[in-house]
Amino acid sequence: MKALSQKRRHPLAAVVLLALALILTGGLYTVATATNQAKAESNHAYTQQDVEAGQKLFQANCATCHGTNAEGTADGPSLIGVGAAAVDFQVGTGRMPMQMQGTQAQIKPGQFNEEQTRQLSAYVASLGAGPTIPETAYLDTTQGDAANGARVFLANCAMCHNAAGAGGALTRGKFAPTLMGVKEQHIYEAMETGPQNMPVFNDANLTPEEKRDVITYLKAQEKNVSPGGMKLGSLGPVSEGLLIWTVGLGIVIVFVIWLTSRSA
Repeated sequence: MKALSQKRRHPLAAVVLLALALILTGGLYTVATATNQAKAESNHAYTQQDVEAGQKLFQANCATCHGTNAEGTADGPSLIGVGAAAVDFQVGTGRMPMQMQGTQAQIKPGQFNEEQTRQLSAYVASLGAGPTIPETAYLDTTQGDAANGARVFLANCAMCHNAAGAGGALTRGKFAPTLMGVKEQHIYEAMETGPQNMPVFNDANLTPEEKRDVITYLKAQEKNVSPGGMKLGSLGPVSEGLLIWTVGLGIVIVFVIWLTSRSA
């Protein structure tokens, strides 16, 4: 028993275990890297050339804030694991690169064309698994249910974006932007990635079909006329109350002036 105990405690055993651990770790890292690369290339037919071109664009335009390897800096968050959907949304809507520092990124004309946006998405997707570009089947509003989309939207989105999707003010200078005129793909990607102040609605929160229904409802809202008259920005009682107060007060002032002139 004593000899067996000494054999088990042989100094080389620790070295062998350490070597095995290093080999296992290296193997897992290689597999994970290959998997992420494969996902980047398979997602919307990304190729190695797309990834390489995207890396060059990233180094020239994004690395200042997000780091040379997208690991993040004091001026910008890490992009590892955010996925292609986040890049396509932020770059496709012109929010990134930011024009200036502020409470949140502003919408502006895009700096990159569709091919360059696709290449940037491919590069970031190759760094780590994340939300992918949505399938076209989930962007087809002819297959969506606007009534169910309205229920989902009112329960999850209307408190910030307004029941009509017109947007609204948040705290400390932030705001929820209007959803009118936004591309179907960008709406879906926003739900998937939760940009800026928005929570993430992944498939566990809202199914792809429910996201499609929400998009269907918003597109139906764009086509709706206003049977009640002026929309007033579709902001509800705030704009309506302001209009009534302003017009009503103006009428009262005019009436008082008219009475005063008659008395004189």
